[in-house]
Amino acid sequence: MTFWYAHDMSGWGWFGMSVGMVAFWALIITALVLVFRAVNRPHEHTHTPAAPTPQHILGERFARGEIDEEEYRRRLSTLDSGPLTKT
Repeated sequence: MTFWYAHDMSGWGWFGMSVGMVAFWALIITALVLVFRAVNRPHEHTHTPAAPTPQHILGERFARGEIDEEEYRRRLSTLDSGPLTKT
């Protein structure tokens, strides 16, 4: 039976070993959580903005004064009438 007590570890040795084990597992769990969150995080700059519609471009041109109201309404009605078909 003296084999189990031959290492002569005091109370501070057990305390240090316990704190070391808790710190080790806390480090492992923290690393796993950080990796999991980094992998599952949505990427901020991967989405490209939607292309402006022809109506939006026409409205911007009218707002800048490049075209007058008559031309704006004529072109807008042409866009709203649908695609042109060859006859």
